[in-house]
Amino acid sequence: MFFSKVKTLLLPLGLATSVLGHGQVRYFITSTTTYPAADAYAASPDPSSPIRKLDTYGPAAPFTGTAITCGSGGNNAAAVVAPVAAGSVVTFDWGSWTSSPVMTYIAACPSGCASFKGESGNVWVKIQQEGYVASRTPPWAEQLIEQGGQSGHGKWSITIPSTLPNGEYILRHEILALSGYSVREEKVNLWRCRNCVQIKITGGGSVALPSGVAFPGAYQPNDPGILIQLWYVFPIPFESEKEG
Repeated sequence: MFFSKVKTLLLPLGLATSVLGHGQVRYFITSTTTYPAADAYAASPDPSSPIRKLDTYGPAAPFTGTAITCGSGGNNAAAVVAPVAAGSVVTFDWGSWTSSPVMTYIAACPSGCASFKGESGNVWVKIQQEGYVASRTPPWAEQLIEQGGQSGHGKWSITIPSTLPNGEYILRHEILALSGYSVREEKVNLWRCRNCVQIKITGGGSVALPSGVAFPGAYQPNDPGILIQLWYVFPIPFESEKEG
């Protein structure tokens, strides 16, 4: 299992096409239980869900604010912490989506997730990332989610590190949407949509998480891979015709 402090994902110019992509994780699936999420626009969180409730389908913008941590409205604790065996596979079901890179971070909740927001400190460690693989069909990681999303269940699975000690953690699952919320000099800041899920690792090991990155803080507006060139303007020769 790899732990990473890498904070940006470089995207090949010319492959970054305009797409739409807003939403939320609809279900969190463990080896024993499928947990539904409260809809972002519902009046209150689902009392049986470990998925921290969002208040919008849209991206966290600006992503230098605290909404980048767990999404807009998502820094408040959920009512449930889902038990998850170390080394097991868990799945995020996004419903429907479009082509984008996918990544997952984890942070330990020192005194329990009920009192942990994750808004400060280098507490977030990347345990999974995948973007564009030219030799794969489909090439974009999130196109694998999109294939399932056609039936309403676009899923992405990760493995919980088997060496992590028992205790409560937050999974921060993120899609980097290849569209922008602001434009400067024909460049675009990419949208980042994420959901956080509270888990309790059981049957774990003894290797604590290393120092990671902070959210907010890890992403800056001018970082390569975040501020990118999506469109080009090509000059077109102009020819005039005289009447008569």
